[in-house]
Amino acid sequence: MTDADQVRTSVVEVALGKLDLDTKARLLAGQDMWSLPAIPEIGLQSLVMSDGPIGVRGVRWTADDPSIALPSPTALAAAWDPELARRAGRLLAQEARRKGVHVLLAPTVNLHRSPLGGRHFECYSEDPYLTGVIGSGYVNGVQDGGVGTTVKHFVGNESETDRFTVDSVIAPRPLRELYLAPFEAIVANAHPWGIMTAYNQVNGTTMTEHRYLVNEVLRGEWGFDGYNVSDWMAARSTTGDIEGGLDVAMPGPTGVYGPALAEAVRAGEVSESLVDDAVRNVLRLAARVGALEGAPAAVETAPAPVDGQALARELAARGFVLVRNEAVPGRSAALPLDASAGRTVALSGAAARDARVLGGGSATVFPERIVSPLDGLTAALPDGALTFTVGADPSDELVPADKGFELRAVCRDASGAVVGEGSLPTGQVQWIGDDLPAGATYETMASIEVRGTFLPRESGEHAFGTRGLGAFSLAVDGRTLWEGVQEMGNEADPFEAFFGAPSERARVTVTEGEPVEVSLTYQVPDVSALPLKAIMFSLLHLGPRSDPDELIAEAVAAARAADTAVVVVATTERVESEGFDRQDLTLPGRQDDLVRAVAAVNPNTVVVVNAGSPVELPWREDVAAVLLTWFPGQEGGAALADVLLGDAEPGGRLPTTWPARFEDAPVTEVVPTGGRLEYREGLFIGYRAYEKHGVAPAFPFGHGLGYTDWAYESLEATADTVRVRLTNTGTRPGREVVQVYLAPVADTVERPASWLAGFAGVSAGPGETVEAVIALPARAFEIWDRESSGWQRIGGAYEVRASHSHGDTRLTATLDIA
Repeated sequence: MTDADQVRTSVVEVALGKLDLDTKARLLAGQDMWSLPAIPEIGLQSLVMSDGPIGVRGVRWTADDPSIALPSPTALAAAWDPELARRAGRLLAQEARRKGVHVLLAPTVNLHRSPLGGRHFECYSEDPYLTGVIGSGYVNGVQDGGVGTTVKHFVGNESETDRFTVDSVIAPRPLRELYLAPFEAIVANAHPWGIMTAYNQVNGTTMTEHRYLVNEVLRGEWGFDGYNVSDWMAARSTTGDIEGGLDVAMPGPTGVYGPALAEAVRAGEVSESLVDDAVRNVLRLAARVGALEGAPAAVETAPAPVDGQALARELAARGFVLVRNEAVPGRSAALPLDASAGRTVALSGAAARDARVLGGGSATVFPERIVSPLDGLTAALPDGALTFTVGADPSDELVPADKGFELRAVCRDASGAVVGEGSLPTGQVQWIGDDLPAGATYETMASIEVRGTFLPRESGEHAFGTRGLGAFSLAVDGRTLWEGVQEMGNEADPFEAFFGAPSERARVTVTEGEPVEVSLTYQVPDVSALPLKAIMFSLLHLGPRSDPDELIAEAVAAARAADTAVVVVATTERVESEGFDRQDLTLPGRQDDLVRAVAAVNPNTVVVVNAGSPVELPWREDVAAVLLTWFPGQEGGAALADVLLGDAEPGGRLPTTWPARFEDAPVTEVVPTGGRLEYREGLFIGYRAYEKHGVAPAFPFGHGLGYTDWAYESLEATADTVRVRLTNTGTRPGREVVQVYLAPVADTVERPASWLAGFAGVSAGPGETVEAVIALPARAFEIWDRESSGWQRIGGAYEVRASHSHGDTRLTATLDIA
């Protein structure tokens, strides 16, 4: 313990001793959606939390308060670079300080158990070691900036279906070796200041009440000394939660803590010492982030400022994974593009114009700008070199009014008097807790009108609609087109039910460039009885529906006339989002047809896949190149131009196995049976399962191509270190990720045939030889022994594989372990 730690501990104990029971219980309950109450008499500021795996949204769910939007966590993991993750964390800490946020509700380190997982994009990898390393880098970076992290969702939350109630049934070995492993690694290597316990049960016990996993494993075995907060609205039992090690029940102030907790202590149902333990953890957090008077902050001088746009652009390129890059007429590879004078590029795909840069749900932030692929390539290519056609749209659903809309929200009372108003950069009203326009209150608001102008970017019949529960009146160009009530649907997830399904209400013919007035009035329901007050509804829009065959024909004509065809395909928020799992791995709409048609007329076709998780690519062997860009963040289009034109190398390697077909994925089950989701596959998820079942994926774990070649020349292995010499044999500088897998020669216990034990990135210029030094953790040779409830080292002979990917071993050596 450092001197500063001792001072913080002393200040915490003195502060704790000044608090009465009611104040302590109130501190643990939260005062609103995002913060804990201030206690001025002990010098405690209000602790503010924010969602934030890819950006810091702050306490307001609005584009009026913009945030830097980084690439999705899958993209960050695809860089295979913990120092890059640390830099990302430092940027997010800078954003948090700018917004007055003390604690970031991130990172998400659940595993890619099934490709159907709805929040797959928000998690790092299918591999626990890679997840732990990248997560540690991220946590270290955020906390370098003096901002706390909350590693989530502890534990067994790998899917979304029935996530509030599902019992994840996980045997002891996979629980320890897979699902707990990233959390354990981050606690050991990054010392996080917070953990978030999940909604679900594990082996019959709700996680917010899981005394064994929280108190005995997390705090006891691992030595975690941070605060433990519930996922929002996950806490359900006053005595069960406090005895289970839950410090903070969010949101507040209504919930299982606060007065209910104080009453439980007075009734003898709960020991006040448990309340003291929880308050101590909260005060320690406050001391670390500089919110407790007299206690030195863990970081008193912030790191050097970070250029958010530049880092977002770098992160995107470093995470792009080039999975295919074949020779084309006159060139040894399709990428990087030949950008010499006179060369032309035909770009197609609606997602090239309206890029999806982040996933749906609580990870949502609102960037000040978004650079689409069309924007990025237009800026990078000479005038006249680029053409664009829609080709195919991944969605024919209405989406929140955005492009071309200028909107405001006007709140009125029952008499029609305005009580508050504010700008609304998109058609979404998402007001939670106290996040309301100045002057407006839930008690005084009778109606909210979303009104403004719409400047169409194309002529034709435009659809308008609503999303949300309640009574609406929709008017366009001064005419009321629909009045009615949207009722509760059959959505299984409570958040999805609250948002409601998108519904078309009217169609209007408008002319490109001629503005029209729009208005959507919403009758505010009585929300006084809700434990969490919120208003959520949206004005929706969809542009003219064109004939799909005509759109594809236009793209084909443009591709036939160009030197290179670039097709951008994507998922949508209705495919990948928090709140539900995916049904399959197909691309929505006619996008597959578009790729096939373009590839048939242009052998130099490059496909850009804008998806946060694996999708089927049935045409992958018919195109020249395939580049996976994940959800690339706000600078994705600029990074895409950098990579396609060769100004940057696609730096990514797959953090998850990419199946050829959904049917090939070894683990797909995400729907519980009788409330139980049994992890029957045990230790075998991801590449471990593909190898066990002898299934060849489309692209293996760790796969990714650069713009140069590497010769692996020598391998030396000891029980704790592997050294690999390799040479850049190409004509460009590049970076290689050397991956080390262990494979038992003759196993004496049930284990995967091989597993990732370590990795290192190396960079070199043309002809340069470098050495990768990879540490082998002792845990790589251990299994969890159920009988002794401890880790057991498994001796014997191991093949050490120095690999370019799990499916591409370059050198091997045999290592005998005692």
